[in-house]
Amino acid sequence: MAEHVKKPDWLKIRLRGNDQFTQTKRIVESHCLHTICTSGKCPNMGECWSRGTATFMIGGEICTRSCRFCNTLTGKPLPLDENEPGHVAESIRLMRLKHAVVTSVDRDDLPDLGASHWAGTIMRIKEVNPGTTLEVLIPDFQGRMDLVDRVVAAGPEIVSHNMETVRRITPGVRSAARYDTSLAVLKRIAGQNAVAKTGIMVGLGETEEEVFQLMDDVLETGASVLTIGQYLQPSRKNIPVSEYVHPDQFEKYRQAALAKGFKHVESAPLVRSSYHAEKHV
Repeated sequence: MAEHVKKPDWLKIRLRGNDQFTQTKRIVESHCLHTICTSGKCPNMGECWSRGTATFMIGGEICTRSCRFCNTLTGKPLPLDENEPGHVAESIRLMRLKHAVVTSVDRDDLPDLGASHWAGTIMRIKEVNPGTTLEVLIPDFQGRMDLVDRVVAAGPEIVSHNMETVRRITPGVRSAARYDTSLAVLKRIAGQNAVAKTGIMVGLGETEEEVFQLMDDVLETGASVLTIGQYLQPSRKNIPVSEYVHPDQFEKYRQAALAKGFKHVESAPLVRSSYHAEKHV
């Protein structure tokens, strides 16, 4: 892979800030919350926070896995915060969100891999915010479908699990997750009453044919929502960008995915899995 690929003009980010951005930042910080917006160095943080939306990250800020594309801290996590579900639910209420997104670090250190904490957080959010729809972006729970079921049973409207990349590249960038395990998780989700969603990054060295094959694989699971975005190297310790994919190619992927049968597709350089998530309900 090329280590020094020049970033093109279409990836320049216009920073945004307004009173809503300041209010969102204050709520997140005052409730000691973690967001994937900050830990993942999301390029859309200014836009989303200025709209009063944020993707909450539960289970702490330390992940038990060390995927090469991810900037989240890795190591031995702290014990779960029993007050976290209430803090997230209250923050959603204060932000007056019509749609909320929650994700988590991997907690392979816990007997149930964090599934009970997930379910408790979802139920608390629903209790405090009965009019808010909810998307959850879950880990693979090591392929333990009983744990996937526990999260889905808590009642989120959308359950997302990211494939991240094509089959060939998966072993090189995901520290523990497996391509077929992720497909099985999506199939389990789609077989219940939630909308199943996934997201991938491009620019890691994949071919167009491999992306099309991933689309076919995902569609076979019953998942109906797909997001495609450009991989951006968050730090020097992460895997370098192989290619900056042109916006025209993203549009080609979007059209192809829709033609194949996906119901909703977000595909553009700065798209992330939770970008415009409210449209996917």
